[in-house]
Amino acid sequence: MPDHLSTTRFPVAVDAALREAGWQPGRWDIKLAEHWADTLRSYVSPGGHRHTVFPAAVEAWAEFGGLRVTAPGPGRQTAPTPLRFDPLAGLHLARTLADLGRALDTEVAPLGDEGDSQAVLAIDTEGRVYSLDHTGDWYLGPDIERALATLITGIQPTRLALG
Repeated sequence: MPDHLSTTRFPVAVDAALREAGWQPGRWDIKLAEHWADTLRSYVSPGGHRHTVFPAAVEAWAEFGGLRVTAPGPGRQTAPTPLRFDPLAGLHLARTLADLGRALDTEVAPLGDEGDSQAVLAIDTEGRVYSLDHTGDWYLGPDIERALATLITGIQPTRLALG
């Protein structure tokens, strides 16, 4: 394997899928991230719930925002689904995300979705990543790198035992 592949930030399969989607090291669209931050901050749910915006979310949006990532293979334990980095996929979930944040004793912001809106991806203030779907809430990893490895390589995520 060439040296440049072994020193990458991501496992080779994850790096390849990200690059195929248009990501490259140093990618940074802060204007898009700020637009999303403003849109989320201004949204108020019918029940009065609001989104929180914090640095870990803005950094993830700036680096990965707008990408649609498709796994290159069948997955190790689960079938990977396409990912889309667009926090507005979770715009109407301010209460759900606030509830998750309360249960985890942190704040949570939307990150995007997976499987054509079958699940919403979220990130907390520490950069930990979660997936919320009709079957429950899932912990994908302690940072964006490991969460992407979980999603793209089809590693079984950990179900959160909340409430």
